[in-house]
Amino acid sequence: MQKRDVTFESLNIVKLLKDKKPKRVLFVCLGNICRSPAAQGVLQHIVDTHGASSDWEIDSAGTYGGHAGDLPDRRMRVHAQRRGYDLTHRSRRVRESDFDDFDLIIAMDKSNERNLHDMAPSVEAEAKIVPMIEFVNISTRYDHVPDPYYEGAEGFELVLDLLENGCANLYDMLTDGKN
Repeated sequence: MQKRDVTFESLNIVKLLKDKKPKRVLFVCLGNICRSPAAQGVLQHIVDTHGASSDWEIDSAGTYGGHAGDLPDRRMRVHAQRRGYDLTHRSRRVRESDFDDFDLIIAMDKSNERNLHDMAPSVEAEAKIVPMIEFVNISTRYDHVPDPYYEGAEGFELVLDLLENGCANLYDMLTDGKN
């Protein structure tokens, strides 16, 4: 297992957003029913806990639209609820307008990242795309946030562990640990 450091590109994006209000963050996975709505719920919880809700806009979407309108996967909702997160987001597909509407677009894995780069309408839009794993600094054997959809309970718990760590680090980087 390796502990990772945040890359130069991620630090540059974070630096640009540090003083911006509201900070607009979009989390992206494949179907928008497991990882990205969980990341949205985790970061929203952190922001709410710090009393900074008015300073943030947080959403999630998928690169695949087959689950549009669905709640997050029941298993993810159950595991998230046990940790105090209420996932009520309705799945949607990434739209071209998201590249204008959000400052930071965070992909859960390399496939999502490639799809986002293909969807981006400009070089400036592509510069907003960052892998979620860039913000995770706990030891893990993964170089991405794995999809728990075909896994058991351990897969959902692992994803929540990675997202809690990554979202806490993202929040701290964008706020210097304050609201």
